[in-house]
Amino acid sequence: MTVTRKLFSLAMLATLTGPVTGCMAYVRPRAGVVYISERPPVERVEVIPATPGVGFVWIKGHWGYGGNRYEWVSGRWERPAEGRREWVAERWEHDRNGWYFVEGHWR
Repeated sequence: MTVTRKLFSLAMLATLTGPVTGCMAYVRPRAGVVYISERPPVERVEVIPATPGVGFVWIKGHWGYGGNRYEWVSGRWERPAEGRREWVAERWEHDRNGWYFVEGHWR
């Protein structure tokens, strides 16, 4: 039996016997991440003020979390970090442990 065939056989065995034996995959919480059980509210619509000057980028507002509740963090104008041009927006993501915040950053 070749190595590939052995690996395939083992994978099939694990796939077929996992449900029978009660084996389950568990996603461990990410280290240093705070999970929130409640889904964040829908984004607010913001009126974007006039740019303060050439080279500024608008960073839209987002929902933050503090004091056991979601709080709106208003958008702002910012100059890109040296050598960077694009802002990757903050966002809330969800996994089986709940909702967690991913910080925005320049790239």
